[in-house]
Amino acid sequence: MMSKELNSTMIILASTTAPPKNECIDMEQFEWVITYSPPFMWIIFILGFIENLFVISVFILHKSRCTVAEIYLGNMAAADLILVSGLPFWAIYISKRFCWPFGGFMCVAVSGLFQLNFYSTIYFLLMVSIDRYLALVKTMSVGRLRRPWWAKVNCAIIWMCAVVLSVPCMVFRELAFIPEFNTTACIEGAPPEWSIAIDTTLSVIGFLVPVVVITFCTSKIICVLRNNVMQQFKEVKNEKKATWLVLSVLLVFIVCWLPFHISTFMNILDHFNVFPLCGVKSVNYTFTQISTYIAFSNSCINPVMYVMIGNHFRKKAKEVYTGLLCRGSARRKFSFPTDALVDSTRISFSVGPKKRKSIV
Repeated sequence: MMSKELNSTMIILASTTAPPKNECIDMEQFEWVITYSPPFMWIIFILGFIENLFVISVFILHKSRCTVAEIYLGNMAAADLILVSGLPFWAIYISKRFCWPFGGFMCVAVSGLFQLNFYSTIYFLLMVSIDRYLALVKTMSVGRLRRPWWAKVNCAIIWMCAVVLSVPCMVFRELAFIPEFNTTACIEGAPPEWSIAIDTTLSVIGFLVPVVVITFCTSKIICVLRNNVMQQFKEVKNEKKATWLVLSVLLVFIVCWLPFHISTFMNILDHFNVFPLCGVKSVNYTFTQISTYIAFSNSCINPVMYVMIGNHFRKKAKEVYTGLLCRGSARRKFSFPTDALVDSTRISFSVGPKKRKSIV
């Protein structure tokens, strides 16, 4: 039967360890993963790739400069694009009954992409919430901290920190032959203490700390939005619509990722044999599967929210793609007179000499 470590590989957690021997997980659950996981991952990949590429294209191609919030949201879309780009590899991996066909380098690289998203996305959201906090709560005092240049620097720092935090997972990731299943799997061969450290880092630094800061900023923002006196300030009125979009994205992110991190915490407890009963282990395994799918679906939900709630984003998207369509139609119209000019030139060359000959 499958052990907890190989189960972790199946759900694409970056904290998988050595191969399995957990008698609590029956083969029906194993077959359920093989049957339903790949189609779901392909759907998430197709939708997430198109939607996040659309968001990035709007931010890049629009003639106006991005606001501070848009810089953070654009980088978050890039992080989601990185995540969904790795899903086809894992979908094929699972459909082949956990036989990794892409070689050792891709085993490390794809696993690193997932870990990179886990750490970067929430910190981009953290910076968005801090930006809204500064815009609404500290309106008059810290305007210089909300400049686009600082936002770009913060994004670069977040990417570098996410890479550093992803290194332990990538170092221990390897291809290993699993005799029990006669397959070569992409697993994390870390010692138990390292597995606990990786999971704990993901739960604390990758979720708990940012969520505490986000909760503080959000509570202050909501107080300002409910304060009738503050509503009289022009700056507050201008920032209100963008703030509701950000709050919606934050809420959906936490709803999608909270079950995933609860399951990660339960996996940490399982390392210490806190759950001796097979029934609890089996329920945790199923919960981990479902929570992982919910977390990955967040990569498809964010772009939809930009379109549904973000009036400014809709306006930008309309201007960008209307402009592209107009340019395309203008080129086609321009090509017609060019062809007509060539034809008329040919006629003038053929008719001109005959006219001069008749005059002579």
